[in-house]
Amino acid sequence: MTTEPPHPGQAVRHDCLEPFGLTVTEGAGCLPSGSQQPGQRKAGISAEMALRLSKAFGGTPDTWLHLQMAYDLAQARKREPAIRVRTFADVRRQQPPRLL
Repeated sequence: MTTEPPHPGQAVRHDCLEPFGLTVTEGAGCLPSGSQQPGQRKAGISAEMALRLSKAFGGTPDTWLHLQMAYDLAQARKREPAIRVRTFADVRRQQPPRLL
């Protein structure tokens, strides 16, 4: 059984804010972007936010984006049984032959 990755906001809070004794609001002051602060666990980490986090707290933008991707994929896997698609072969069989 694998452990579900934490929301990236938890990493921001634990690894960036708490060691410096910063609140979410104070940390957001380092990252002015007009979007919700990632330490609030509601916002995802965009490419731009990953750059901002990297500049403000260290780490690479790739690392920050990987945290978001791992979390998003874990959430999608929870919904995987309900995801229904048609395979390419199924779609291809239903199309009439093309006339050249």
